Amino acid sequence: MIVLLLALLIGVVGGLRTFTAPAVVSWAADLGWLPLAGTPLAFMGSVWAVGILTVLAFVELVIDQLPSAPSRKAPGGFGARILSGALSGAALGASSGWLIAGGVAGLVGAVIGTLGGFAARARLAAAFRRDMPAAFIEDAVAIIVAILVVVVIK
Repeated sequence: MIVLLLALLIGVVGGLRTFTAPAVVSWAADLGWLPLAGTPLAFMGSVWAVGILTVLAFVELVIDQLPSAPSRKAPGGFGARILSGALSGAALGASSGWLIAGGVAGLVGAVIGTLGGFAARARLAAAFRRDMPAAFIEDAVAIIVAILVVVVIK
């Protein structure tokens, strides 16, 4: 059951930052912490997946700071976050034979992360009277939680 909780948490990360969750999961697979060989998600451990997802995660961290960044609740962004959470959760579940359940947990986590992250960031931005400090805090939470999840699954 701990795997499903971790899948839910990595989904929350996907809801906060679309590419952080799959990038960290991909790194965990590449480092051998998350055994995905023989699963449909084995590609997540490839050097290509690690490279592409890492670049996308860094680009997202920069773009998110721009005032012109699209809303995470817009259909395209929301859908991408849900897919990210589901994929990342499924990868965590796959190593324990819980691919589908992990994907569902990741999807639920992504919805929680998207909507909860939006509300939390709005409150933080109001408290700081600026969005940038709130965005940095959200970035830090996403990165730290993602790393903790893959360290625990290791």
